Amino acid sequence: MYFCKMIKNDTIIALATPAGVGAIAVIRLSGENAITIADAFFKSIRKGKTLKNQKSHTIHLGHIVDNNNNNIVLDEVLVSVFKNPNSYTGENVVEISCHGSSFIQQEIIQLFLQNGCRMADNGEFTMRAFLNGKMDLSQAEAVADVIASNSAASHQMAIQQMRGGITNELKELRGQLLDFAALIELELDFSGEDVEFADRTRFKELVSKITLVLKRLIDSFSFGNAMKNGIPVAIIGEPNVGKSTLLNALLNEEKAIVSDIAGTTRDAIEDEIIIDGVAFRFIDTAGIRETKDVVESIGIKKAYEKAENAQLIIFLVNSQKFREENTTFKTEIETLKKRFENKKILVIANKSDLISSDETATLKSKIENLILLSAKNKTGIDTLKNELTSLVNIGALSNNETIVTNSRHFEALNNALIAITSVQQGIDLEISTDLFSIDIRECLRHLGAITGDYDVDKDILGHIFSNFCIGK
Repeated sequence: MYFCKMIKNDTIIALATPAGVGAIAVIRLSGENAITIADAFFKSIRKGKTLKNQKSHTIHLGHIVDNNNNNIVLDEVLVSVFKNPNSYTGENVVEISCHGSSFIQQEIIQLFLQNGCRMADNGEFTMRAFLNGKMDLSQAEAVADVIASNSAASHQMAIQQMRGGITNELKELRGQLLDFAALIELELDFSGEDVEFADRTRFKELVSKITLVLKRLIDSFSFGNAMKNGIPVAIIGEPNVGKSTLLNALLNEEKAIVSDIAGTTRDAIEDEIIIDGVAFRFIDTAGIRETKDVVESIGIKKAYEKAENAQLIIFLVNSQKFREENTTFKTEIETLKKRFENKKILVIANKSDLISSDETATLKSKIENLILLSAKNKTGIDTLKNELTSLVNIGALSNNETIVTNSRHFEALNNALIAITSVQQGIDLEISTDLFSIDIRECLRHLGAITGDYDVDKDILGHIFSNFCIGK
């Protein structure tokens, strides 16, 4: 229903700027009759000037006048005209910049709704851009990511995708695979004559190349998804080592309750900050220790779960613990590394203000890459922040490499990899061409689904664009 409604060749209208009061607001129209409808209620300050006679990509000063209600002037406006196909949607587009009064916005929108427009659905402007060939599906999805980006890293990845990052990555390979698929299909037509049109050596090289590219893109998803939604960092350690104090120091606010009573934190507390353009989502967890308290035990179980799901782990210890004889701290570190062998772990000694400089030097000599800080006094916090950003693999961002952040793309790439792996196996086993040609078509279908080059299920399209804001 959603999809069918959107592909009608009617004229849609919506507020393109956030709802509420502001200096200005922008109302957008798109459709074959957008300019004609706007023309009926636009009175230029230059007598006799009409929008339909103006060039595309021009701006005009005038008034929106309600001709149906005693020619009431609703507002003085600037009207931008974009003629098809050179517009965002590929249709005639009009953007009305009016004053930011909520009353004025609604009056103008209602006027047009009563005279040939209908209210746009979520993402319908971008949906029309996709349907009219102004962008592919992956670029359309990137528009929503650009709008939602909350850090320099997430913004850079969204812009890279909107400019055709993953499309360009797959376009050449997909084109070459299509060529081979056509030749193999031709072989099937001449199956009785035992001929080969597709060079098997070149075909093997292409399949290997596609496999490598797919694996690299799939591997980038873990990093890309974390960068997009915030790198999850779990803060774990024994009770009273200062985990909540450290969280508060990082956030520069009293987010977590701090107390000398052991076991104060029973549930995970989360918040996000941006460090050097990268979003980090810090998670303060319950203190890890042996306990018979049922509620605290649940909190400790959650602490391990959060650490398991985190990309980085901060293991916090009280620096004074090193004064104890037969300390098991190094053993605890090794145990933690074995438990989370695929995680990056930062070992931090808190309360460094309570030990001497000689003890500090001894600590650093005993524990490799140890960071000492005082969360209470907020000393050493900048060192921690620098270390966090250095641990994040941002080289791919600097090199403008394609990074997958979209779960739909991730699923399609995985399915394409399964199909191309079957093709590789078919070649190695020298099975009949007609058998692995099915897998070639399957791989092409999944790759095409990313950009919309193959038919995409209408329900999927409806779901993608329903997550946009209405004016986009």
